Amino acid sequence: MSTSDQDLDPRTVRDHGGGLDRAIAQYGGQRTDWIDLSTGINPHTYPVSGLTAADWAELPDHGAFERLSGAARRFWDVPHRASILPAPGASAVIARLPALTAAGTVQITPPTYNEHAAAFSAQGWNVQTKGPGDARVIVHPNNPDGYIWQESDVSAPLTVIDESFGDVMPDKSLIHLADRPGVILLKSFGKFWGLAGMRLGFAIGRPDLINRLNDLTGPWSVSGPALRVGTQALEDTDWANATRKRLADEATRLDLLLTARGAKVAGGTSLFRLYKVDDASRWQEQLAQNHIWSRIFPYSETYLRLGLPPANGWDRLEVAL
Repeated sequence: MSTSDQDLDPRTVRDHGGGLDRAIAQYGGQRTDWIDLSTGINPHTYPVSGLTAADWAELPDHGAFERLSGAARRFWDVPHRASILPAPGASAVIARLPALTAAGTVQITPPTYNEHAAAFSAQGWNVQTKGPGDARVIVHPNNPDGYIWQESDVSAPLTVIDESFGDVMPDKSLIHLADRPGVILLKSFGKFWGLAGMRLGFAIGRPDLINRLNDLTGPWSVSGPALRVGTQALEDTDWANATRKRLADEATRLDLLLTARGAKVAGGTSLFRLYKVDDASRWQEQLAQNHIWSRIFPYSETYLRLGLPPANGWDRLEVAL
């Protein structure tokens, strides 16, 4: 993974998947006409059920947070010395992490998820692409290329391990490092369970760090519906195991579809695939003309990233290609 310091500048690279409204404005149609493959969110969402009127009407109580944290501890096998902080999405934690210690130098190896650089930069940190620093961010597996980091990469006084896409490969998780001083591990509920709109994420680390993060997020940081659905989903290991197999099979299917048309696999996970093509903008244009939205990157003319289509989207994707 390599690019220039300028490429990492959050002012120029703070792009994201999604943005379907912009695609519609340019290429026409209604939202219901489009298939959005730009985000890497599981198209087979966890089935939400059992919500009550109280979940919507009442302030969440301490017991609901404890039940969610307990389910998270069991699902991810969190070390007993580590604490867990549920939050309104991993991005809410990312924005607050740089305030945990005095600003210094943070190493973030590109290309990767750009909100980390933006958050540290906003708090006065110097963002560098290589060399030791006072902090380090590793996205594991990395977005967009799926790079897998090792325990030896966790060496800075403050190390953020972002496992937002990690639930497709639990055997590669670095969760066992969550009780190490200076380590914060992030989990995102929206990706693997396909419920990004629910806004639920987790920060896991030593109690001193988690308590300071908790002070920054404030009370009732997670909604009642998110607490209930999150607990149900984290306890449903049968769904998780079946979903991992389904995603792996569909990622293989997507690779076969794209490589048959000249693309080369450049990495990714079973939630999103990264391809190297001759002209990424041209590929995106062709797909968009067929109301399929994809992801390209400002630092590469050849990278095209696609998430998995919904069950009724495969034929449309094949025709569009």
